[in-house]
Amino acid sequence: MRKIRTLNLLALVVLCFSSTFLSQRLIGAEPAKKIEVNWEKVERVSQTTPTLQVVVNPPLRRGSTIHDPVFTALRNLECDYVRYVPWLPYPRLAVAELEPPHDNKSSWDFSLIDPMTEDFLNATAAQGHSVILNFSTIPQWMFRTEKPVTYPSDPDQVFWDYTQGTELRDPSMRELSYYYARLVSWYTRGGFVDEFGKRHDSGHHFKVDYWEVWNEVDFEHSMTPEQYTARYDAVVEAIRAVAPEMKFVGLALAAPSKAPRFFEYFLDPKHHKPGIPLDMISYHFYATPGPDQTPEVQQFTFFEQADHFLDVVRFIESIRQRLSPHTRTTIDEIGSIDADDGAQGEPGHVTQPIPNSYWNLSGAMYAYLFAELARQGIDVAGESQLVGYPTQFPSVSMVDWNTGQPNARYWVLKLIHDNFGLGDKLVVTRNSTPFVYAQAFLTRDGRRKILLINQRDRMAEFSLPGATGAQEQYVDQTTAFQPPATAQLSGDTITLRGLGVAVVTLPR
Repeated sequence: MRKIRTLNLLALVVLCFSSTFLSQRLIGAEPAKKIEVNWEKVERVSQTTPTLQVVVNPPLRRGSTIHDPVFTALRNLECDYVRYVPWLPYPRLAVAELEPPHDNKSSWDFSLIDPMTEDFLNATAAQGHSVILNFSTIPQWMFRTEKPVTYPSDPDQVFWDYTQGTELRDPSMRELSYYYARLVSWYTRGGFVDEFGKRHDSGHHFKVDYWEVWNEVDFEHSMTPEQYTARYDAVVEAIRAVAPEMKFVGLALAAPSKAPRFFEYFLDPKHHKPGIPLDMISYHFYATPGPDQTPEVQQFTFFEQADHFLDVVRFIESIRQRLSPHTRTTIDEIGSIDADDGAQGEPGHVTQPIPNSYWNLSGAMYAYLFAELARQGIDVAGESQLVGYPTQFPSVSMVDWNTGQPNARYWVLKLIHDNFGLGDKLVVTRNSTPFVYAQAFLTRDGRRKILLINQRDRMAEFSLPGATGAQEQYVDQTTAFQPPATAQLSGDTITLRGLGVAVVTLPR
């Protein structure tokens, strides 16, 4: 009898729960998936420029099968603050004086360096866009080592061990600083006079807005904050003697969360020579999944790591605002590095295929970081990088390294660049849609636009009141390596495909 009463009671509870759940569904008690915008309430005026970096490597050389389409793609972006980095894996493509001067003779040689640099500057600076040059690789002979460092005679051969040594052979830093002054003079003043008084003419008179003083100094040559600051001052002082209008970027840290002392020391004006400018600082972020993470797992990892990085940015901003509030910030390497890339230097390594969804995931993460960095007032958000390929971080590429065709990472950057800019107003945006990021902008020309990002590889559907008749531009896995698609919304319901990035422009 007790058993029967218990069963009857249980059935009654189930019935009541079912009835309550059904009634809640019928009367709409379940939270609606909706994005609401208060266009009258401005949270911040954007000062953030979306852009990219270009790292020197053999596919960018003239004669490469992808040279022409890649530089066309760069030119078509029309970005400002584009960062250009002749980097250490290819000493002959990055270092203009590979041997120390001796016996009244120097080894200055731009024959391999100039063609790519000219093509870059013609696609950017010559079109009226600002650039940041960073000849990051210091001639290795300037450092003390137990034995001379040899490098490949083949300029296209990867060599990861060039940046050896931590102490300069010339403690006065005259060799170091004059090397960079001559580089600047070569590209902006038509040439220079070398160590022995010989004139070298280039004919170049490019406009270079910023010079970034080295790259990832917390890794390359393992500089301390004190070493870097002293060397920065020496280089800046020498460059300003030949190009007094030049502005400068400092630090370019690889692991900013592990290097608070760099920011505390470098941003304190008392640690610099009088008159040395602190125009801008830079640092980097890459999402890095574990080697056993499938694409299904990586979508969680990327955005979780991005959120952690945004906390790092807040911390660095508190230091900058306290010590040097006039100094601007460029986060000039934002991207993702697949775990397989970490083994690229191992003998016999074969690059594993990268699924197309990866490019959409990485692009969606960049879009998210752009919006959140704009909310923090960061000046430049630079996607990394135009061309990567097997042996040099293929997973960071913005184009197909075989054809030069831009991938989803490129098209997301172009979508953002073409829709958002300096002076846009970020307005209050409320979002009850899980895993969909939304930020509304009131643009300088008075248009109302909403940036939407699906952070998961599954369909998301939600309502956006007032969206009927709006134009939607989007990059997702259906557009893949093609430009953003455009559609006109017939209602207030929006469907965003997995890892999609969209910009919805409301009717005027």
